Amino acid sequence: MRPAHQGAPGLAHGGVLATALDETLGSLNWLLRKIAVTGRLETDFVRPVPVGTTLHLAAEVVAVAGRKIYSTATGRVDGPEGPVAVRADALFIEVPVEHFTENGRKEEIQAAMSDPDRTRRARAFEVNP
Repeated sequence: MRPAHQGAPGLAHGGVLATALDETLGSLNWLLRKIAVTGRLETDFVRPVPVGTTLHLAAEVVAVAGRKIYSTATGRVDGPEGPVAVRADALFIEVPVEHFTENGRKEEIQAAMSDPDRTRRARAFEVNP
């Protein structure tokens, strides 16, 4: 964590920690080869995380039911066996790519769609690549 990401002096901001958990949980959807968005993110802040601390994040999919993907994550201080600092449970909802093309900023969608490189064009619509 950089000092710009602190909440109280010397401590990581809870919003930054929640973002890190959301990104980690969202990467599971990529592994499932599903395009999904966060429907719910419930975060528990168990202990303060000092700025400059290495936070080890681990996540797993708990269940998949239709378009719903349930997952959980844990952030531990100073190592994968360190004390738990943050936890999150999430519900992701699988969506079609049109969710982004119909709701995203038009100029960015057009730029991505017109990229002559097929790989970059496809990756532009990956969620949490």
